[in-house]
Amino acid sequence: MASYVPHTEAEIAEMLSFLGLSGIDELFAAVPAAISLGRGLDLAAGISEPDLVARLGALAARNATGEELTCFAGAGAYDHELPAAVRALASRSEFMTAYTPYQPEVAQGVLQAVFEYQTMVTRLSGLDVSNSSLYDGANALAEGVHLAVAATGCDRAVVSQGVHPHWREVVSTLGRGGGREVVTARLVKGSTDWASLGEEGERPAGAVVVGYPNHLGCLEDLDAARAVADRIGALLVVCFDPIAAGLLRSPASVGADVAVAEGQALGTPLSFGGPYLGIFTCRSGHVRRLPGRLVGETVDLEGRPAYVTTLRSREQDIRRAKATSNVCTDQTLMAVTAAIHLGWLGSEGLREVGLRCARGARYCKEALLGTGAAVEVTEAPTLYEFAIRAPVGADVLVERLAEDGFLAGVPVGAEMEGSGAEDSLLIAVTERRTRAEIDSFVAAFDKAARR
Repeated sequence: MASYVPHTEAEIAEMLSFLGLSGIDELFAAVPAAISLGRGLDLAAGISEPDLVARLGALAARNATGEELTCFAGAGAYDHELPAAVRALASRSEFMTAYTPYQPEVAQGVLQAVFEYQTMVTRLSGLDVSNSSLYDGANALAEGVHLAVAATGCDRAVVSQGVHPHWREVVSTLGRGGGREVVTARLVKGSTDWASLGEEGERPAGAVVVGYPNHLGCLEDLDAARAVADRIGALLVVCFDPIAAGLLRSPASVGADVAVAEGQALGTPLSFGGPYLGIFTCRSGHVRRLPGRLVGETVDLEGRPAYVTTLRSREQDIRRAKATSNVCTDQTLMAVTAAIHLGWLGSEGLREVGLRCARGARYCKEALLGTGAAVEVTEAPTLYEFAIRAPVGADVLVERLAEDGFLAGVPVGAEMEGSGAEDSLLIAVTERRTRAEIDSFVAAFDKAARR
């Protein structure tokens, strides 16, 4: 925690004078009133630093974290096991303090680790090439759509409503500046109804985007998505789950041109939403449009294996007119952590984690439906996440179950309007949840839903 005041009164006055402002309030006038505190902090005058730290600690202690509540929440961020070996290896100073590898001769260790990460995630997706990572899953999807529209020359994207609503919002926001059109294919009973597009579904597009599993935990028909992409001349972009990849057919096997994912489940804690890991893979024919960096393997002057940044699509290295992305960095530490995590699990371990999640989710869902206090809102098959509805609202359920020590799930709101899942509760079961925890959760849910 910083223990100094960053600006003197004289420096503040000089800054305000330079900007032509009369005071600090005018400096922050652009902040909307709805999110502005509008008053001073509730702290005693002249409070000492130790007392201030103690006060802030007391305020923070009023929050209940995922470690204090038994977590059944998901919706893109999951409470998976974090092996001690993975944490120990990923926290080594060689990885924690690594800088952008501009000079490969002094960055061989990090470059090799990133190369291993790229190799592992391409095996998960089945596609040919991976970049060295992106900021998070939403960013990876936006870059996937950028690649698709650049490759096809058609600045239009068809996105399933089953893609995470935050990811869809990022795609729409980043595409708006270039005039990109984003069309939504609606969900019906948990899976994408491509026919709902009508005439819109017959117009040319650059990208067709589908979740696998989707935001409601349902398994989509990727063959149907591939058929739509072929019919309108688009690339197929699949948002997959790296844990589910241990059980499901790979995106490449069902015709994906680009596959993206949120890699938080691979060794990164929940951490209040980040930093996370964007996984990006594609077919080799699109490698020149790959965002960020690509680490490659070569040999040095003495014939020994060596690693270099084979491709860097950043402003210092290429002409702006030829760039398809403005991404010029990656999430190296999280990518290395993911590689360590995948190496620790191996293919059989990854499959075992997926099976434990799926079996726990099936047991939990059947038990909840068996109480009579919950009904399922989808008909498509699910894996380890599912949406249910109770006699009371999802927000009410979350509040009541928090009192009993459970982070019950994520309410499905207006962002899924028309899907039939509004005001349902999205519940995730990972390998961390024991049968005893699930039984206790079901009993507390039944009680909370009937109150």
